[in-house]
Amino acid sequence: MRSDGFAAELIRALVIFLAGGFIYGAIELIYRGHTHPSMFVLGGICLLWVGGIGRFFPRPVPLWVQVLVGGAFITCAEFVCGLVYNVWLGMKVWDYSKLPGNIMGQICPTFFFSWVAISLPAVLVEGVFRSALTRSNES
Repeated sequence: MRSDGFAAELIRALVIFLAGGFIYGAIELIYRGHTHPSMFVLGGICLLWVGGIGRFFPRPVPLWVQVLVGGAFITCAEFVCGLVYNVWLGMKVWDYSKLPGNIMGQICPTFFFSWVAISLPAVLVEGVFRSALTRSNES
């Protein structure tokens, strides 16, 4: 963490989380025509994690690796959320059971590749947000 302290880092994380929630929800609204409040939380977590992949490692990580790891993370997060909301709670937020290669109707290769593609702008957008928030805090 930088010398600007815990509060500034917490604010940056909150703004990035909120942006991820709104962006994820917007993607669902555009693609499916509806969303679920749980997807806001998932989107926020995903943008924080996917955007921060490069900072989790001791050496620079190539962008293509960040994008693949991001797609894998989002797919795993989607699987866990799917198990909770769709399987255990029976909320039927989504159902991929008719798509080829699905696992328990919660994840599938088609959406894995979609999440990989979405990870590229996620990594870049998170970096822009973080840089802008850091600059505004330094002013």
